Amino acid sequence: MLDKLEAIKARFDQLGVALTNPEIVASNKKYAETSKEYRSLEKIVTAYDNYRKLLDDIGFYREALDGDDAEMRELAKEEMPALEEKKTIEEEAIRQLLIPKDPQDEKNAIVEIRAGTGGDEASLFAGDLLRMYIRYCERRGYKTAVLSESEGTAGGFKEVQLEVTGDDVYGTLKFESGVHRVQRVPATETQGRVHTSAATVAVMPEAEEVDFELNPADVKMETARSGGAGGQNVNKVETKVMLTHIPTGTVVVCQTERSQLGNREKAMQMLRTKLYEEQVRKQEDEIARHRKSLVSTGDRSAKIRTYNYPQGRVTDHRINFTSYNLDAVMNGDIQDFIAALQFAENSE
Repeated sequence: MLDKLEAIKARFDQLGVALTNPEIVASNKKYAETSKEYRSLEKIVTAYDNYRKLLDDIGFYREALDGDDAEMRELAKEEMPALEEKKTIEEEAIRQLLIPKDPQDEKNAIVEIRAGTGGDEASLFAGDLLRMYIRYCERRGYKTAVLSESEGTAGGFKEVQLEVTGDDVYGTLKFESGVHRVQRVPATETQGRVHTSAATVAVMPEAEEVDFELNPADVKMETARSGGAGGQNVNKVETKVMLTHIPTGTVVVCQTERSQLGNREKAMQMLRTKLYEEQVRKQEDEIARHRKSLVSTGDRSAKIRTYNYPQGRVTDHRINFTSYNLDAVMNGDIQDFIAALQFAENSE
């Protein structure tokens, strides 16, 4: 473990030097990437520095135990058990930090809440979940903004999208994806019977801007004489341009300009646009597929968590974790659930 930590510290120091490099500072993209990696290693390096200091202290007291100074031996006997215990705790904390992180965890997130089965009561519950998440985010110092909403007929929401920005947002909220089930007496119920309704939550990492560069070496150009009216020049000279993007097989043809150079420039622009749109479409398809896999159905039986109002309890069925503090949970106190789910994932 020490070798790995040494390598991380060396990389951290290297990144610290890189952040003062004018070439990197001048490029927004490079500077952002370097800063992000630097920040991600900072916690590990700080923990490692503390651990090294602890090892030095343990080494010092071990020597004292074998020394001639009776007072120092006594002090070492007193201090050693606490230091050994601290060493075990710090080693466990460092192991947790060394678990490979999902690169998506650091991203901002979009939280999408939809009313599932249960009619108006499901819409009201979707509104309660939105309030719960907004309050939780306020406690964490995250910023929230409602992107879109479709209100229910009796209040709440049929569907609502919340943008959450901050540090490690997706890594914190990703476990909330799934079907949330509520058991309570709806406001619309006259007989006082408990109903079961559901709402689905999908937490998605915010999509990065599509960064697309067209490499001219990947483009094959062919020319031909343009057809149709347009004067002698158009028919005699090969002004028509056909470009093929070799990696994808995408083809564009342009013959609207009077010169080959004009047509080539226009065709390159057309090709760039076409490939960019294709990349954006793929990204949107991936987001749609991800959303589908997160929430399956809005069916009450496919639940990940149940909020039972008569008993004042909330149970997460994935880890069999129950809290009897429903009012606090609905007011955004869900950190215990998130911490338990993160711990379960790390253990795995």
